[in-house]
Amino acid sequence: MIKAAGVDEVTDETFDAEVMKAGLPVLVEFTADWCGPCRQLAPVLSALAVEEADRLKIVQLDVDRNPETTAKYGVLSMPTLMVFRAGEPVKAMVGARPKRRLARELEDVL
Repeated sequence: MIKAAGVDEVTDETFDAEVMKAGLPVLVEFTADWCGPCRQLAPVLSALAVEEADRLKIVQLDVDRNPETTAKYGVLSMPTLMVFRAGEPVKAMVGARPKRRLARELEDVL
């Protein structure tokens, strides 16, 4: 998995505790080693994780090693970014994007 610095990894086993029961909104990046756009998104997620640490938790989930969660949310394309708030998915976005655009797209869920 392409690891974004400062962003934790979640698994099928830890998803409920780390995402569904989190006190903050959580941005989950569904990613894979073979995903080129995921590489482009890694530094964007790292920067946002620092800048929005008090308002947003950011995690990554490797789709190849965690098929249960991937299938549960119908994720077919990488990267898929999904925001969860109070245990519910509230927004989904597909594809890499620049930091400014992603920050703007997240404004309505923070």
